[in-house]
Amino acid sequence: MRPNGVMGMLVSWLRRPAPTGTDHEPPGTPAPRQSPRFAVPAEYQSLHKYLDERYADTVILTFGEIEDLLGFKLPEPARLGNDWWANRDAESAPSAQSCSWIQANRTASPNLRAQTVVFERA
Repeated sequence: MRPNGVMGMLVSWLRRPAPTGTDHEPPGTPAPRQSPRFAVPAEYQSLHKYLDERYADTVILTFGEIEDLLGFKLPEPARLGNDWWANRDAESAPSAQSCSWIQANRTASPNLRAQTVVFERA
């Protein structure tokens, strides 16, 4: 027995192929630009996961909280200079640590004196 009416429409809707994301685009529309994906190194996965799962657009962490997430102390360059916290520029690949926030769609802005980092959604 074949369903009809509302039930038939529901069954046919459920059986249709999933949209590809371009079904509603006019012909000739270029695909959206995607930033290259870089693997997050294992030692920074916990920071990445934490930042990626936060709903807030801004997350502020102390160096101590970051160290607790990572399970190891931050290196001296992280405590002494903004360069360690640099976000990737267009010409170069990101540093190992910056992959953790870049892949979570965030930027990092350290305050070395306060020993905090503001991670903002990019």
